[in-house]
Amino acid sequence: MTLPRALRTGFLTVCAADLLALLAGAHTAHVVLKPLLIPALLAYVVARGAPRLLCGALLLGWGGDVLLLFDNDAAFLAGMGSFAAGHVCYLVLFQRNGSPRARSGLLAIGYGVVLAVTIVALWPDLPAGLRGPVAGYSLLLTAMAYGASRLGPTAGVGGALFLLSDSLIAMGIADWPALPRPDFWIMLTYVAAQFLLAQGVLDARPAPRAAYREGSAETRRTPH
Repeated sequence: MTLPRALRTGFLTVCAADLLALLAGAHTAHVVLKPLLIPALLAYVVARGAPRLLCGALLLGWGGDVLLLFDNDAAFLAGMGSFAAGHVCYLVLFQRNGSPRARSGLLAIGYGVVLAVTIVALWPDLPAGLRGPVAGYSLLLTAMAYGASRLGPTAGVGGALFLLSDSLIAMGIADWPALPRPDFWIMLTYVAAQFLLAQGVLDARPAPRAAYREGSAETRRTPH
C-alpha cells in the first residue's frame, strides 16, 4: 500500500469512528475525534503534493471545526469566519485550475434560487445578531459551491454537500424541526464535502509526467 492510500484509509477510519460515535451518542468520543478529521485529510493531500491553497482551505476548516466545539455565539462567529476564509481559498483554486466551460447558467440560477429561498425562510427564526453574518456567509458558501463545478463532478458534488451541511447547521440555529441525530447528518455531509473538494482539486492538476514529456519533446525540436 502506498503512503497516500494508507493515509486516505486512515482518514476514512477516523471519519467512520466519529460518525459511529455520533450515532451512539458518545459526545466525549466525538469531541476527541472531530479535531482529528481534517489533519488526517491534510496528511493525505500533502502526500499527494497538494497546492498550498488547498492546505490553507483545510487548515481554516479545521480551525472552524475546533471553534464550533464551543457552544457560544462568539465561538460560532469565529468558526464561521474561519470557514469563510477557507471558502476564499477554494474559490481562488477553482479560478486557477477550473474550466469556465464546466459551469452552467442553469446551475447558477439554481444556486441563486436556493440561496434566496434559504435566507428568506431562515431570516425570521435566526437570532438578530446572527442574521447578517449568516446571510453574508451563505452568499460566500453558495459562490464556493457553484465555483466547485469548474473542476468537474467530484468537486461539484463536494461543494453541494458543503452547502447542505451548513444549511443543516443554520436550520438547527433557527430551531427548525430536524432529522434524528442531526449532528450525524451534518458531519456526514461535511466530511464527504471536504474529501470530495480536496480530491477534485488534486485530480484537476496537470499531470507532471505529461508536462515533462511535452517539455522534453520541445527541447529535442529546438536547435542548439
